[in-house]
Amino acid sequence: MATREATIKRAENYFDNGQFLTDLERLIAVETESQNPDQHTELYRYLREEITPLLDKLGIKGHIYENPDPAGGPFLIGERLESPDLPTVLTYGHGDVIRAQTDQWQEGLHPFEVETKGEKIYGRGTADNKGQHLINLAALTCLLEERRALGFNLKVIIETSEETGSAGLAQFFESHKDLLKADVLIASDGPRLQSDTPTLFMGTRGAINFDLAVNLRNGANHSGNWGGLLADPAIILSHAISTITDAKGQIQIPEWRPSSLTDDIKNTLKDLPIDGGPEINHDWGEEGLDPAQRAFGWNSFAVLAMKSGIPEAPVNAIAGHANAHCQLRFVVGTDTDDILPALRRHLDKSGFSSVEIIPSKEAFFHATRLDPDHPWVNFAAKSIQKTSGKSPHILPNLAGSLPNETFSEILGLPTVWVPHSYGGCSQHAPNEHLLKSIVKDGLRNMAGLFWDIAEAGKNIN
Repeated sequence: MATREATIKRAENYFDNGQFLTDLERLIAVETESQNPDQHTELYRYLREEITPLLDKLGIKGHIYENPDPAGGPFLIGERLESPDLPTVLTYGHGDVIRAQTDQWQEGLHPFEVETKGEKIYGRGTADNKGQHLINLAALTCLLEERRALGFNLKVIIETSEETGSAGLAQFFESHKDLLKADVLIASDGPRLQSDTPTLFMGTRGAINFDLAVNLRNGANHSGNWGGLLADPAIILSHAISTITDAKGQIQIPEWRPSSLTDDIKNTLKDLPIDGGPEINHDWGEEGLDPAQRAFGWNSFAVLAMKSGIPEAPVNAIAGHANAHCQLRFVVGTDTDDILPALRRHLDKSGFSSVEIIPSKEAFFHATRLDPDHPWVNFAAKSIQKTSGKSPHILPNLAGSLPNETFSEILGLPTVWVPHSYGGCSQHAPNEHLLKSIVKDGLRNMAGLFWDIAEAGKNIN
């Protein structure tokens, strides 16, 4: 007789017998750098040669779709329809990774080769996101092996452009709503708040990137002959940036200060831990908010890169131009359409009309949030607590960004994300890795959750 415990045991064995690492090694070996145009064919190979066999184990024949946006990579979609009387779960992952940064990894590590050292499983895409969607597909396979049926309908989409803003995803969803129709999205990306405690989040902060540029003249001019006579673009740009936040990072543009941090959201976030990464500067950011409230309930501005002259080989000359690549991470309650216009008004009012605002060519993610008391959230939280023995941390939204709006706004789905990584995973950096303990815990939790969905049927809502 099929049981919940036996399903979870299958998931444990999948990790203990080494099959998870074997499967992960194949996924990581495909160099799916979506930011590198030379690797475009690898995106297709990942879907065709690696994801398709995993779906075959679920009785799913996947179909690869071209992206309607030429800037984006292909999609793979598959479905297993067991009965119209059963709920339909949609799950998602992205097969693309950021640039490898090969020469910056620790000695003995290569981004496209899985290497295990102690508790850590290294490789580009282990945490973001190949390892995470592998965990979910493996847990579903364990459920099918145990029950001989899932007990619900399943749809799977794997995209290959998330690291470049999910180009074309929204357009594709608009054109294929019936194909992707479901009752809920259950997927995994991002980090847990603490490595030893499961986390659920139901949305994400949005993100918009842009450049600030000051271009005064062609070429550079001798700083002795012309110093004090020529305006310095780097100084102008630095002063312009200093008006966007105060010296502690508090946003000074009124339109960038969100209206959605209600008392309920504040209380939900209050005192939640932020662990596994660098030491937090408690005096940075919005006053009166604790770290979790700042990270998940407020907006943050960052200068990601700045340049004037030739930093690696400076000369005694005043540069003709300066540039800063900037980003605003924003929550629900921020007028997306007014972010850059508000910045323009602010800079003009502050006397910096010479500073040009250049929107990023990459798509940006919108902010989304689901009520933490939603029935699907409560159901998933109870299931994971039953399996893990721990109450999961529950976030209205992740601090990072994902294309969640395509699911919540276009498809109209409640979205429940169960991350299988942690804050110190070196995501988007050299030495990216997963923790063995989270992998095994994630396999157990997802096997239990999918079992419980099968048992509940249409009674979840």
